[in-house]
Amino acid sequence: MRPSTLSSLFLGAWLPATALADTVVHDDTFTPDHILRVTYGEVTTGCESRPSVIVNGTTPGPVIHLLPGAISWIRVYNDMTDQNLTMHWHGLVQRLAPFGDGTPLASQWPIPPGHFFDYEISTEVDDSGTYFYHSHVGMQAMTCTGPLIVDDCGASPYTYDDERIFHFQDYFFQTDRQLYGAVTSRPFTGFGQTDGILLNGKGVANGKTASTGAPGGDRGFFGGGHSSPPGRAPRRRLRRRDDDQTDMSSDCSLPVIDVEPGKTYRFRFIGGTGLSFLTMAFEGHGNLTIVQVDGSEYNAPVSTDHLQMGPGQRFDVMFKSKTVDELAADGNKSTYFLQFETRERYSPYRGYGVLRYSLDAVIPTPSSQPIVDLPTDVTNWLEYTFQPLNPGANEFPTAAEVTRRVVIDAELTNDPTTGRIMWELAHLSWTEFTYQKPALVDIYERGQDAIPNFDAAVKNYGWDPATKSFPARIGEVLEIVIQNTGATAGLPGSVETHPFHAHSKHYYDIGSGKGKYNADANNAKLDKLGYRPVKRDTTMLFRYADEVGAGEAAGWRAWRIRITNPGVWMIHCHILAHMMAGMQSVWVVGDADQIRDIPLDLSQSYLTYGGSVMGNATHAPNVFQYFNGTNKCRPVQAGQPHLAGNFSRRA
Repeated sequence: MRPSTLSSLFLGAWLPATALADTVVHDDTFTPDHILRVTYGEVTTGCESRPSVIVNGTTPGPVIHLLPGAISWIRVYNDMTDQNLTMHWHGLVQRLAPFGDGTPLASQWPIPPGHFFDYEISTEVDDSGTYFYHSHVGMQAMTCTGPLIVDDCGASPYTYDDERIFHFQDYFFQTDRQLYGAVTSRPFTGFGQTDGILLNGKGVANGKTASTGAPGGDRGFFGGGHSSPPGRAPRRRLRRRDDDQTDMSSDCSLPVIDVEPGKTYRFRFIGGTGLSFLTMAFEGHGNLTIVQVDGSEYNAPVSTDHLQMGPGQRFDVMFKSKTVDELAADGNKSTYFLQFETRERYSPYRGYGVLRYSLDAVIPTPSSQPIVDLPTDVTNWLEYTFQPLNPGANEFPTAAEVTRRVVIDAELTNDPTTGRIMWELAHLSWTEFTYQKPALVDIYERGQDAIPNFDAAVKNYGWDPATKSFPARIGEVLEIVIQNTGATAGLPGSVETHPFHAHSKHYYDIGSGKGKYNADANNAKLDKLGYRPVKRDTTMLFRYADEVGAGEAAGWRAWRIRITNPGVWMIHCHILAHMMAGMQSVWVVGDADQIRDIPLDLSQSYLTYGGSVMGNATHAPNVFQYFNGTNKCRPVQAGQPHLAGNFSRRA
């Protein structure tokens, strides 16, 4: 028995299967490395109280720190009574055991109410960076989310005194369920624009007025307590409180980030919004140096005076705070504003945070006028700019290596059967109603018969009509072009901006531009610039114009990716409403023998909704331990190798 939708209550009795030979029982003797308990509860945020899907009692949830080159087990409890749940580890591509990517009806069954699932994650030594986790069910990711940090293995290439996390979220007066209903309704109603932007769980919603915050406290240290001394492994310093949990205070003061004079900070910016594309800058501080984008690979330092960040993106920034003398010269100021604004939507929102230099300072309120001037054109910010800090380790494919180009039109159109407005990728709208069971489960059960037909897909925009999935062969080098087009439904010719995210593996972003993609012209540009991009997992498909002809090309974004990892993965827009309306795609990488690398008799607990891989109050889960080996990272001094031992998937 399965629910009719992924957010509905599972009413059937859950019956445990018999323990399977050679599986591991996670009973009371097993201790997970991290525990996330997801509940549906009342929280105060945006200057009002409303029910939300929250993690360990807060939104965002706690910071998870993972060791590089190690196995970690994260237990996720679904303590809700009437909603399913998954957890996706955004950006940690190719690091998860099968059935662990958190994509319901693609890679796994969701976690039923009252159950828990143990996610097995294997990081590599070069995964250090900023990621985040979020539910992949319905609109839950609006609030069911939190930071995920993979620490450096040995000395970081950049030194700093401490860290801070900036986790941004959208705020809506409607609940997640109400938003989901608006997006999936017939006729389509949608939910318009954001009602506010939250920073680390705090913010001021539209129609609310910020209040002055009292001095003192330590709520501005979220993600702090970590430093990277010169030539030494990163270390954690003790704080007076747990800096890895947000403070859900009920006042309407602005969010605060506490810093000390004369320090260098690693600011980790996380785009946890489900709709809004943000631009932001600090008052009086134009010294932002970007050292990493989307985790995984450090880039050569890039200086900027402001940031842009879409849903799903992350930026790591080196920030030098003002010295005591500089503060004195600035009139002994102790607080400065961080101003952030939405872009590419018809009703912009402006919000603020406070950079505070003294705990004795009150948290101020902003003026009614902008404090910094932020650009309105977002299309050219640092395009063709981010290049690897270590070019020798970069595996960017050349144009000559590309074996196949897949062009994916992104289009708003009408369902010819129901008349419902929907989003399509390559003329396919994929929603939670497309499959009756997860694609990966289907492959384990039916083998090669469940694999998409490659030849049929090549003739049909890249996807197989029978399985409604995109095939990719191991060893291919794909050039994926996402082509923005004018709407053929709603407001014909209208165009929107989309953040596109890949689950399969990090790709190499080769740029963007107006109109229709021209491979020769873009290759010539790459050669002229000598551009060798870093790996990314989320980049922006811009609209470039508010309106073009219906179905006409408006702009494009292009990637190159080496196909190496068998499995079932997704590529989708990271605006949650667009996802729920069909702007998702399922990619099947490899053939059945390559994908089914858990023995069939040992995979049975994963193949049914509520199977014995799911634990509950009375039954411990039966889990196949996919990874084995030793920790590959040992603390080292700068310039020494990081590898120690061998770490591989279980044979």
